[in-house]
Amino acid sequence: MSDFTLYKNARLLDPESGLDQPGDILIEGNSIARVGGQIDAPKDAKVVDCAGKCLCPGLIDMRVFVGIPGADYRDTIENTGESAAAGGVTTVCVQPVTDPIIDDLGRVEFLASRTTKAKVNFIPFPAITKQLSGKQMTEIGLMSKNGIKAFTDGNKSVANPALMTRVLKYASMFDALIIQHLAVPELSESGCMNAGALATRLGLPGIPTAAETIMLERDIRLLRSNPCRYHAAQITCQDSIEVVAAAKRDKLPVTAGVAVPHFSLNEYAIEEYRTFTKLSPPLRSEEDRVAVLNALKDGTIDVIVSGHDPEDPESKRVPFQEAEAGVVGLETMLPVSLELYHNGSLPLLDILAKMTCNPARLMGLETGALKEGAPADLCLFDLDTPNRVDPEKMVSLTKNTPFDGRPIQGRVLRTIVSGKTVFEYSV
Repeated sequence: MSDFTLYKNARLLDPESGLDQPGDILIEGNSIARVGGQIDAPKDAKVVDCAGKCLCPGLIDMRVFVGIPGADYRDTIENTGESAAAGGVTTVCVQPVTDPIIDDLGRVEFLASRTTKAKVNFIPFPAITKQLSGKQMTEIGLMSKNGIKAFTDGNKSVANPALMTRVLKYASMFDALIIQHLAVPELSESGCMNAGALATRLGLPGIPTAAETIMLERDIRLLRSNPCRYHAAQITCQDSIEVVAAAKRDKLPVTAGVAVPHFSLNEYAIEEYRTFTKLSPPLRSEEDRVAVLNALKDGTIDVIVSGHDPEDPESKRVPFQEAEAGVVGLETMLPVSLELYHNGSLPLLDILAKMTCNPARLMGLETGALKEGAPADLCLFDLDTPNRVDPEKMVSLTKNTPFDGRPIQGRVLRTIVSGKTVFEYSV
């Protein structure tokens, strides 16, 4: 049996090289053998006619929460992999918020062993601090020497400035990426939505944008004395964007991400106390949403993430203030992001770069580009097919999407991981 597969008649999209042209891709085994115009494949090669649809590197999602270990009623490794594949995501980066918490090499290896048979690639992100307590640093050096590229406390901030200083110093020795969730605990823990007039009208305690910006400003100040690769996990407001932009102008090693809901929804999605729109950080004002869009355009924000965080119905069908924060997003990350192309906000390659080559570059991955020798992780999608988000048709075990009923344009047709088709759309 041939080890070759030819994907022909595709619109090839490679943000890393700027490629956007008709052509073919030849896969040999689990890697890309050739990329270009018409390719003469071996006679016994399997041939897939892409019919002019878009073929790009598989998407990389840097912010995914999973239920395993400890909460398989929310989802499983297998189900997360299936959800990712359905969304064109070939690599998911797992947050350490599990039970037990991923905070040492043994637990990283345990989770890695659980994901070997999953449909997509899983990259565990271990914690910065032991038990996510914010009190003691994990063994960043040991884990870095064993191939770990990035560290995060998930949905918690490293609030202690003395500890954060040590973290940055230590991480710089190993070229580790520190990913920080931005929320001053004293300003955020008692709130449940964006602070402002709407929160007052709804009678809900607010979380000011200052909770995000103050933590970011502190970290940037520490970085000036302790240069280290630093990534702001989710930027949601104008003030934070200005801080990141200033840091980049000063050539600090700072990057930033944004979750899809923060550029596609604003705080008014919460009206009628819709708990499926409760996130951390919360949805912000329309002015902040527009500022995030502009930051995506000018490159201040480098990465788009789903923020995929499945919650069971019992934790969402309660009063808004008591509900857990979190939404599912693996299956909607690409189609909702494509709105930016269809409404003329961003070029298609710029959108895809924030979900392919940019995160790959941050983590030193070989994926994220259409080039010879790279792993054959690919996403074939229809750019124009109209659709509507239907939670009941989602692969995810939990259905807590904030986009219920939203019209979208675009659909994943096929997802390929290491040369093998792991998802194929069927009517």
